[in-house]
Amino acid sequence: MSKIKVKTLTREIVSLTQELGLRAVPEYRTPDGTRIDVAILNGEQRLLAIELEASFKWFPQRLLYDVVKAHRAGFPELWVVSNFSPKPGWIVNYADELGIQLRILEEKEVTGEIKVLSARL
Repeated sequence: MSKIKVKTLTREIVSLTQELGLRAVPEYRTPDGTRIDVAILNGEQRLLAIELEASFKWFPQRLLYDVVKAHRAGFPELWVVSNFSPKPGWIVNYADELGIQLRILEEKEVTGEIKVLSARL
C-alpha cells in the first residue's frame, strides 16, 4: 500500500467540486477551532467532511477524533481516506449514534464518490 498523496488529492477534490458547482475548503476551521482536512459545502450548507489519513499509526484514535470533529462542526457525512485496511470496530456504530454517515475510502475512490455525491443533490 502506498501513502496518500495529500496535497495532490486535495487539489483534485477542490478542482472537481468547483466543476460540479460545489465548494471545497481545504483546512476548514470548525467553530470550536479544530481543523478538517477538506470540507465540501453547497453554499453555506455543510455536506461532507473529508479527513486524509496518510499514516496507520494510532488509526482508531484518529478515526474517533475525526468523527467527533465532523459531528461538532455539523457535518452529516464523513469520509476518511486511507490506503490501509483499517478495522474501525465500534467507531462505526458510534458515528451512527451521532448521526454521522462514516465511510472509509481508498484514495482512488474519492473522485468517483464525489461525483456520486453531487448527483444526489
